[in-house]
Amino acid sequence: MLPDAPGRRTRGEDDAGMGYLLAALGGALGALARWGIVVALPSSPPAWPWATLLVNLTGCFLLGALFAVLAARFPEAAWPRPFLGVGVLGGYTTYSAFAVEAVRLTEAGAALTAAAYVLVSVVGGVAAVAAGTLAAHAVLGRPA
Repeated sequence: MLPDAPGRRTRGEDDAGMGYLLAALGGALGALARWGIVVALPSSPPAWPWATLLVNLTGCFLLGALFAVLAARFPEAAWPRPFLGVGVLGGYTTYSAFAVEAVRLTEAGAALTAAAYVLVSVVGGVAAVAAGTLAAHAVLGRPA
């Protein structure tokens, strides 16, 4: 096929296709990891949803650390963000389960627990990203 022939894919299109594949594969791995934790730490309202809180906070910490390391050591690397960030950690963390659990807690008559869960999840998630970033900078020997 000639280089300018219709239907020929460019390098950028090839990279995008690989990014989709990497995100999908990583997402499957992350979702399996989350599923394992949910099975190990089951809960139902009005109990505190420890499994979802654990995966979301650890996922936020790891995402902060990952992006700090990628920016410092591998700024041009094409595969880590779609595979590890979007895929593995995106599949591992779960906003939808967090939202459903907050509603279920409220429906079970535990509105105060639901409000605390939302606050701990959101503030804790932001703090976990910051902590992951700071931890990565400390390991890399870079100022925060």
